[in-house]
Amino acid sequence: MPGLVALRRYRFQRNFSHDLFAGLSVAAVALPVSIAYAELAGLSPAIGLYASIGPLLAYALFGTSPQLMVNPDAASCAILAAAVAPLAGGDPALYLSLATALTLFTGVFCVLASAFRLGALADFLSRPILVGFLNGIALSIFLGQIGKVLGFQITASRIVPRLIEILSKLPSTQVPTLLVALFSVAVLGLMQRFFTRVPAALAVLVLSAALVGLLDLPAMGVAVLAPVPAGLPMPALPFVPWDTVPKLLGSAAGLALVLFTSGTITSRSFASRGGYDVNVDRELVAYGAANIASSLTQGFVATGADSRTAMAVTAGGKTQVTGLVAAATIALVLLLFTGPLQFVPVAALGVVLIAAALSLLDVTSLRQFWRMDRREFGLSLITTAGVVALGSINGILVAVALAIIRFVKHTARPSVELLGEEKGLPGLHSIDRHGAAQAIPGMVLFRFNAPLVFFNADHFKQCALSAAQASGDDLRWFVIDAIPISDIDINGLVVLKDLQQKLVSRNIQLVWAGRQSELLMCLERMGELTAAVSDLIYPTLRQAVNAYRAL
Repeated sequence: MPGLVALRRYRFQRNFSHDLFAGLSVAAVALPVSIAYAELAGLSPAIGLYASIGPLLAYALFGTSPQLMVNPDAASCAILAAAVAPLAGGDPALYLSLATALTLFTGVFCVLASAFRLGALADFLSRPILVGFLNGIALSIFLGQIGKVLGFQITASRIVPRLIEILSKLPSTQVPTLLVALFSVAVLGLMQRFFTRVPAALAVLVLSAALVGLLDLPAMGVAVLAPVPAGLPMPALPFVPWDTVPKLLGSAAGLALVLFTSGTITSRSFASRGGYDVNVDRELVAYGAANIASSLTQGFVATGADSRTAMAVTAGGKTQVTGLVAAATIALVLLLFTGPLQFVPVAALGVVLIAAALSLLDVTSLRQFWRMDRREFGLSLITTAGVVALGSINGILVAVALAIIRFVKHTARPSVELLGEEKGLPGLHSIDRHGAAQAIPGMVLFRFNAPLVFFNADHFKQCALSAAQASGDDLRWFVIDAIPISDIDINGLVVLKDLQQKLVSRNIQLVWAGRQSELLMCLERMGELTAAVSDLIYPTLRQAVNAYRAL
């Protein structure tokens, strides 16, 4: 338990005052956001508060980041609702059981992934795919909250039917509800502009609840939260109908990948700013423990929360005691101060969620993708469309499928370069990227930018033979730059032997440059190492070029 070790070494006099203030600040942000995310997940406000206690406590014990706050977030809540709603059949009790069970399975998947050292999966979803996925979630959340701020219910789940339903119901907009929403938007804007040190979401909920109480707005049709029961949850295992387990397991696997990926991005970004490191495999255990703890205390999925982590850092939090203070504060609210929560209008929660959705929407990254690589830009848009059109669960499958296709494409068809010399510029350079670079007469310098394995071996051979053919009858040495070829499997070795035979038939020598020791050991194991072969393996490309010119 990395967190427990850190807590044992805690410097009370040096850090506690900072952690206390930061913990209270985090709780001030977490309280309204957790209630809003519970609404997004289709659960009661109390469940949202429960989900903000257990994960903070568990991460403080198991986490490797001294700053990360683990709480519910918009994306994971949207995914949970999409996974559970079709299975619950409108039964609130079953819905809660399935939500907590899904959270438990997600936590178990995280722990198992850590046992198999799968922390690298955090890098599997490329930046464009992850941005596209979160943009899709943001658009889905935005459309899902329109009805709450306008005072009518939206039943459609897909984007086109949902848009049609919204447009058809616009004439039935509930004016008092809309006015409450506009008031909430005004408060949110003023807080973010003039009172940046005050949690804007908390101000929205407090002031809108006060407005509801003073004007008796429920009598005018304004929907408010149901009364929140006081007290803390008793630990218990969730009830899971056996026929739902296969679907829950599939959703849990995808959810574990998404929450760990997004959480790791958050923890790494704050770690880089704070000058410390996080261990991704141990973070998997920490996320697993956080979600298991949340499930056992009637909570739902949680991950690294960027807004609450930012608040912890801004408020001067030094260690995970910040999270412990925040958890204790939320627990105190549940014990003593749940009464006022029943005056919070649903429209205000809708505004908070729309603001959260807009914060997920990353237009800046899309502009960067457009400037840097149009293919990556298109990949991001396809992922967004998949989430919006097919739903968040199927959107995960789309994202993973695109990631696999992207990986296979880049590995199976890697870039190939022919190198040459440029007058006045030292070294060897790509002829395609350096217009003035010229091939060395009688020589091909061939660079294959990938491991040489079964799914790209034939591609390697065809590219090499094409390069040899294009060089004409004067070609004498075909030099392979071995530095980018980090691995060669049996298929690669067979292809290399075939290539050598074809080149020898044309009186062309196959020469290697780089990874000299590795190649010699490999050839020795194959029984292919001879004095003639070893003489054609050079430590560097430049040495190979010099040897050719010395002939």
